Formats: sequence, C-alpha cells, structure tokens
Amino acid sequence: MLCASSNPSAKEHSMSRQTRQTFIRSAIAIAVLVVAGGTYLHSKNGDIGIDNANAAIVAPAPVVSNTAPAVAVATDFSGIVERAGPAVVNISVTGKAKQSAVSDQDDELDPNDPFSQFFKRFGPQLQIPRHPQIMRGEGSGFIISADGLILTNAHVVEGASEVTVKLTDRREFRAKVLGSDKQSDIAVIRIDAKNLPIVQIGNPALTRVGEPVLAIGSPYGFENTATAGIVSAKSRSLPDDTYVPFIQTDVAVNPGNSGGPLFNIKGEVIGINSQIYSQTGGYQGLSFAIPIDVATKVEQQLVKHGKVTRSHLGVSVQEVNQALAESFGLKSAAGALVSSVDKGSPADKGGLQTGDVILRFNGQPISHSSDLPSLVADTAPGTASTIEVVRNGQPKTLTVKPTEAEAVKTASNDEGAGSQARLGLALRQLSPDEQQQVGIHGGLVVEDASGPSALAGIQRGDVILSLNGKPVNSVEQLRQLVSKAGKNVALLVQRDKDKIFVPLNLG
Repeated sequence: MLCASSNPSAKEHSMSRQTRQTFIRSAIAIAVLVVAGGTYLHSKNGDIGIDNANAAIVAPAPVVSNTAPAVAVATDFSGIVERAGPAVVNISVTGKAKQSAVSDQDDELDPNDPFSQFFKRFGPQLQIPRHPQIMRGEGSGFIISADGLILTNAHVVEGASEVTVKLTDRREFRAKVLGSDKQSDIAVIRIDAKNLPIVQIGNPALTRVGEPVLAIGSPYGFENTATAGIVSAKSRSLPDDTYVPFIQTDVAVNPGNSGGPLFNIKGEVIGINSQIYSQTGGYQGLSFAIPIDVATKVEQQLVKHGKVTRSHLGVSVQEVNQALAESFGLKSAAGALVSSVDKGSPADKGGLQTGDVILRFNGQPISHSSDLPSLVADTAPGTASTIEVVRNGQPKTLTVKPTEAEAVKTASNDEGAGSQARLGLALRQLSPDEQQQVGIHGGLVVEDASGPSALAGIQRGDVILSLNGKPVNSVEQLRQLVSKAGKNVALLVQRDKDKIFVPLNLG
C-alpha cells in the first residue's frame, strides 16, 4: 500500500517536471517562430536592417558533401596567349602565274580542233594559259627553334614562289621552304633570324577527350587570333587519308588558321590545325589537327633528308565495330580488320589474309584501324616486324618486312630531292588489273600533283603515258627522262578514255 500510495505521488512530481520542461521547450520554439516570422515580415515590409543575430538563428548551416558533382568553370587562357603568342607567326605566300579555266576561254578554242571537247570535259582541272595572275594566300605557323625553324601546313606553302613570315613584333622575313610532305600536310620553313621565341612541345598521347584546348592563328588574315574549345575525339580518320590520326576539336578554326598551333591547358603544342569540316567554307564546329608527334617526325626527316621515307604493308583495313567483333570472335571492338591484301606486297609475303584482325604491331596495341598506318609508316623499310592477329577466332603471330612506299618517294617538294620534283608528281605503276581496265600497257598513275603539273591541270588518277613522245613504264625511267629534259616537256596524259599532250614549263 505504501508503495502504492508513494508511487502516485512520485509520478505526479515527475509529470509536473516533464510538463514544465515541455512548456519551456514549446515557449522557446514559439519564440523562434515569432522571431523568424518577424524577420520575414520586416524584410517583406522593406526593413533591410535585419539583426545579424536574428539572421543567424534562422540561417541554415551550409551542407558539405563529399559527393558533390564537379562543376565546369571557364578556362583562362590569357597566360598561354601572352607566353606563347609571340612564337606564332603569320605566313603570306605569293604563287606562280595562275592559269584561267577552259570555260573562260571557249571562244579561243577552235571548235574543229579534235581536242576541244577533251578540254571542255576536263573543265577547270585541266587549264590552258591565258592571262597570268598572281596568286596570294595566308596561313599560320609557329617557331620551334630560336634560329628560325618554323612548322606549318604543306598546303599553305604549296606552289608558292615567295613566302613571307610576319612576327608579332611586326618584323617580316623572307622564308625558305626546306621541304614539305603532302601525305601528312606538314611543311618546314626557315627564316634568317636569331633568339626567337619558341613554343613548348607536348605529348598528344596524354591528351584526353574533353580537355580544353586553344588555337592561335590568322583566320581571314586577323593575326594572332585566339580561339578555344575542347578535344572532341582522338585518332580520327578522314576520307582519302590513311596516315594521320587527327585530333578532332570544336575550336573555331577558319581559313588562315591552317598551320597554326593547338595548345593544351599547360601551354604545350599538341597539334597543328589543318582541316575543317564545313559545307559553307567557314567554321561549323568540326576542326582537325595533326598530332605534333607526327609532325615532328616528318620535320626531322625533311630537315635531314629533304624528303620523307615511309614504309607500307600493302593492305587495306577498316574499323571494327561491335557486330564485326562478334562475327570474328573478338572480346571487344578493337583492332584493324584486313579487307584486302595486295598481291606480292609485304603483307602478302608475310602471310596476312583478308579477314585477319590486327591487334598489335611490334607490340603496340591497335585500338582503331587508324593506329596501324602510322605505326607501319614509322618503321624503317626492311625491318622485320611482328603482327599479332586473330584469324578464325584464334590468335596468330606473323612476321612481315614493310617496304618503302613508292608513291611517297616522289612526293617531296624539295628542289634538291631529285629530278622527279621538277614535275611535282607522286606516281606509282599500274597493276596488271588496272592496265587491263584502262586498256593500256605500262604507264604511271598520278597519286598526287603539285607545282608545274598541278598548274597544268594534271590531277590524281590521271595516267602518264609518255614524256616527249617516249613511253614510260616505271618511275625510275621517268626520272631519267626528266633529268635529261630541257626547260619544256610534253606529257601524254590519259584521263578516262581521253588522251592529250600537256605542255609543262619546268623552269
């Protein structure tokens, strides 16, 4: 009983204490609400002199999260422009006499001339001299050595009789073209100057898609213009190109930017702006740069030898997609799928077959089909090289010996590289199948044309049949004929089923 009577009393006391505490807490909560409401009302009424203490009461504490998403911020390239800008140059070129198109001079052609229709069908590609004009153009470049060595694009200085380099301090120099390589679109020029500012060279292999990049050049002649963007893709192959694994960006590049540097965020050159994809001739968000490691390899050969020597396998390859990977029993969509093998080529002699998927070349992985040509090209001709392939789902290792690509031998524009450069032609022999298709015996097919040949209208795909009436069946034979020729020669050219003599002034 005592216990029973004493328990209610204690409970009563305890409840009384809890009630007081609850009341106190409620009163504080109401006070806070009143303060908050008052602050809100004061603010709504235009009273901006809110008490800091009151504001502190209602202000929520900042929340710090370790999983907060990364936020992209604007990149400041001003330091790179200030430091590297003086090493970027403007290049202006003056070309040789330009020949007017046939369509502009139909009135000068005799309609009874059996070749008049031939000229008309050739259109603007094959041109007859009319009124000589001076060709002018502009591009960009950048200094890689303090004694005046400059890198630019081959197409910037192609056919130029005079090249002028302008620095940011407004000094101008006449430049000498040491050599150019059309296949990579790289040219090396030199000016007579000392203690020049130079760029820093980076490693494109370390570049990641999405990284910010900066271009400096002379778009439309506006010198030392800086534009920025990101790397959109790497190892990009372009139509009619099998050698350069381009860096794709969304940097605004326009005519005149060609040959200018592409910088990474460290201010290092990782590429040379070379091409744009455009349906209007202007920037449309797709720009392509030659990786600087490709360019420096070409530069070293041009400076040392005046030409570029590359190796080839004699295969055609294509990209491996997911469907092809499954069809060929691959673990992932990687490698270069061999679509054809040239008969008698190093690949043929080494045992490569159509349907092989090349995964490694000399131990280097082939992630994309565009990786293979550059690796092969950089291999010294005749060097025994290992190729790891998958054939019928099984791994296989082959040994091949790449040979020098004949078309590249004659592609140099260097005046001292041999008599073949006088024509400005890159040539190769026709295969028996091609001879049968064209309906001729012998002849040399044009892989590329520059200089006098390009000015005369000769273009890729034309077949050279003779020089000064003497049939040609090999590059060496033509080289000997050119070396003995005088200032003017006549080439017999076949395009489709038409033949005509084209006069060339070799100067």
